[in-house]
Amino acid sequence: MPIRLSKTTPDDLPCLYQIQLDQDANQMAAFTSESGTDFRLYFEKYANHLADPTISMWTIRIEQQIVGSVAKFVMAGDAGITYWIDKEFWGQGIATKALTQLLQHETTRPVYAYVAFDNSGSQRVLEKCGFRKVGTDRGFAKARQAEIEEFIYQLD
Repeated sequence: MPIRLSKTTPDDLPCLYQIQLDQDANQMAAFTSESGTDFRLYFEKYANHLADPTISMWTIRIEQQIVGSVAKFVMAGDAGITYWIDKEFWGQGIATKALTQLLQHETTRPVYAYVAFDNSGSQRVLEKCGFRKVGTDRGFAKARQAEIEEFIYQLD
């Protein structure tokens, strides 16, 4: 299934907002945004991200349909990546293809990813893209209302 990345625009945000509302996806991601269910807060946050030169946000499309997003950001001086795929499209290799394309655009290394200990699908995506598990951490997972273990992945 051919996918295409395009720079995220404010016009993409309403659709991306709807995609991230899925409860199963939130449970799987675990570490979710405080602005998740409030469109105004979500739009403000991501409009600010679009203006931030340290954040590179891309919308994932199949033909013209938005199916998710992928981004590179900087946190505590380290490059990190994140992605979110519409649940309807899980298991089709879209995250792997999108992350591969992002890593061709964003060549900063090392780059890190954090993933919930039980999110095996996301762990496989990272490993297929050349990331290796380099550590663990614990953090409060808003979607689960509990502290959980997360794995730290790195791509050199």
